[in-house]
Amino acid sequence: MLSSLLISSEIKFKENESMSLHTTMKIGGKARYFITPENTKELVFSVNACKDEGIPFVIAGNLSNSVFSDGGYDGAVISTLMCKGVKPMGDDIICECGAGLSAVAYYAYKNSLSGLEFSYGIPGTVGGALVMNAGAYGSDISTVAKSVEAYDHESGKTVNFSVEDCEFSYRHSVFSSGRYVVLSAVFALEKDCKEKIKSAMDDFTSRRKEKQPLDMPSAGSVFKRPEGRYVGQMIEELGLKGFSVGGACVSTKHAGFIVNNGGATCADLKKLIEIVKEAVYDKYSVRLECEIKFID
Repeated sequence: MLSSLLISSEIKFKENESMSLHTTMKIGGKARYFITPENTKELVFSVNACKDEGIPFVIAGNLSNSVFSDGGYDGAVISTLMCKGVKPMGDDIICECGAGLSAVAYYAYKNSLSGLEFSYGIPGTVGGALVMNAGAYGSDISTVAKSVEAYDHESGKTVNFSVEDCEFSYRHSVFSSGRYVVLSAVFALEKDCKEKIKSAMDDFTSRRKEKQPLDMPSAGSVFKRPEGRYVGQMIEELGLKGFSVGGACVSTKHAGFIVNNGGATCADLKKLIEIVKEAVYDKYSVRLECEIKFID
C-alpha cells in the first residue's frame, strides 16, 4: 500500500485531506492522500510510489490556479512547497520547484539581480510558473528561464532542458503535458541597481492591489487573454460584475476574477464560468479559454 511505502520512507502525508484547505480559491473535496515531501529526492520517490501502486497523482505547488471537484480526488496530491531552496550561481540563481515566485523575486532584489520584478506578487511557485509560463506586465517566465531540471516519470529519468527545449508559449510549456515533474530551474538575471529593482517591484505591487481582489479567495485570472481583447473589459461591459452563482461571484473590483464570497463550491464556479463564456461569445463572438485547472 502507498501509505506503507511512505511510512517506511518517513515521508509525511495525510489521508482524506480537504483540498479547500490548500487551494487559494478555498474550494474542493477530500484527496485520498496529501503528500508533503521535504526535498526533491522525496518528491521523486513519492511520484514513483504512486505509479508503482497504480494511484493517480497530481503535483501541487501553491494551488493558486487549481480547483478540486466537490467530490474530491481519488488519488494523491503531492505538494512541492517544502522543496523551496534558492541559491546564487554567479549572476544566475537556482531555485527548487516549490520556491514561491515572490520569495525568489525578493531574493533576486536582495542580491541586486534584475529580471524577476514582474513576478513579485504572483502567488504561484517556480514549478507552477514553468508549467504554465506564468507572466504579467509584458514579461513571463520564459524571459528569465535558462535551464530546467525535471523528472520524466514515464522513463524514470531526470532530464535537463535548455530554454529552447521548454517550448514556451502563452501560458504553456513542454511541462504542461504532465509527463515531467519540474525539480529545479536556473534563472538568468542581470546585475542592476537595487533601488531601481525595488521601485519596479513596488510599482507592480501597487498596481495589483489597486486592480485585483487580493483580499478575497480566488484562483487568479479566470480566462486566458484573447488576442486584441481584454477579458475583464468585455465582462464588465456585459454588466456581469458582481453576478454570482451560489458563493462564486464575478469580482466587483476586476471582472476577470471570480471570487469565493463564502461557501462557494466547484459546481458554483463551473456554472458561473459557463454563463460568462456564453455571454461573451453571444455578444463579442469570442470564445474564452479557462486558465483554471479543474481536478477531479
